[in-house]
Amino acid sequence: MAGSPEGYVSVANLEIMAVSPQAEGFRLQGLGADGADYLVDLHLDIPIDQQTRSVMSELLSQSEWQVFRRVREPLPPRRTAARAESRPG
Repeated sequence: MAGSPEGYVSVANLEIMAVSPQAEGFRLQGLGADGADYLVDLHLDIPIDQQTRSVMSELLSQSEWQVFRRVREPLPPRRTAARAESRPG
């Protein structure tokens, strides 16, 4: 997948594993590059017929998503367990 656009950081890279039609859109379940499970709810403001819903479900199930977040300041570095344990108490 492409790198982060300028001014944004990557939050998650998802491979969509399942798509469930919902009343107003779809729920996507995916596995992130970090090994975590993710849910994405996609809401549509227009009604769609059953055939379109079926086609969209198939297309979405074959997709990968990359989620970005705009940051005004860099995020602080994450503390690892090793660093946290080495701090004096």
